[in-house]
Amino acid sequence: MQYKRGLLIYNGNAGQKDIKQALGVSVPILSSSISNLMIVQTQRINHAKELCELYGPAVDLVIILGGDGTVHECINGLSNLEHRPMIGILPAGTCNDFSRTLMIDQDIGIAANQIINGECMPVDVLKVDEQYCLNFWATGLIAETSNNIKQTEKDHFGKISYLLSAIRTMKNMDPFHYVLEIDGQRMEGEALLIIAANGNYIGANRMPFEAISFHDGLADVIIIKHTNLTLLKELFTTDITIQNNELSQEMEHYAGKSITIHTKEDMDADMDGEVYTKTPSHITVLKHHLHMLKAK
Repeated sequence: MQYKRGLLIYNGNAGQKDIKQALGVSVPILSSSISNLMIVQTQRINHAKELCELYGPAVDLVIILGGDGTVHECINGLSNLEHRPMIGILPAGTCNDFSRTLMIDQDIGIAANQIINGECMPVDVLKVDEQYCLNFWATGLIAETSNNIKQTEKDHFGKISYLLSAIRTMKNMDPFHYVLEIDGQRMEGEALLIIAANGNYIGANRMPFEAISFHDGLADVIIIKHTNLTLLKELFTTDITIQNNELSQEMEHYAGKSITIHTKEDMDADMDGEVYTKTPSHITVLKHHLHMLKAK
């Protein structure tokens, strides 16, 4: 597919050697199908959001070269626009979760070709109060795991650092009290983790829940009441959306368009891999709000 005007945003905080290599591989491929390609480096936190707000209305395609944090910033810059351009993701972070949901290869050269030849897909966005997220919202274990990640581990071990942090975090976490309202249905109880998922991956691990879809107009809410290493493994290997599943006593699954989460104490909430907000939170699913390029 040919595009007249494109914007490539890349994370200026990433390793310069890796970014230069990624640009060297991807730009010639992208330029073959984009008549006018603008390339901009982010300089600070939220700069990607500002760039999308500034240039987004004037381009046909925004390509995000970065990790989940850069993607999150761009989604927040593009979601408020009246004219929202097509979006492609070149994975250049630690986990690259939503690029995996879109079946984008983790090799930059292959990914660039997949974007140019990709299939346009409508994608839901989760509006969380006045912010947006693409992949998931979570409170409890995932948010605390994000808080407890050591940068040195992340630099040396990549996505394994999330597992190391989760193990540390589980030792010190107590269940919290929650009240949930999902499309008018009220429920409450004790949990260690609540996730509202739009994508299929968290921490580069695919969740096995076949019910999760990024274009069905629903967020899938998963409540984990208790956890240990065995149960954490099961979370990524067992589909609890199947009726009479043996893990149904430990995990619950719901889906809805409008979700409100209250906790007894205000708690950190993770969106797309970073802690950006706190409970209480209200989530509204914006069906087909963006269009993104998925690998064929």
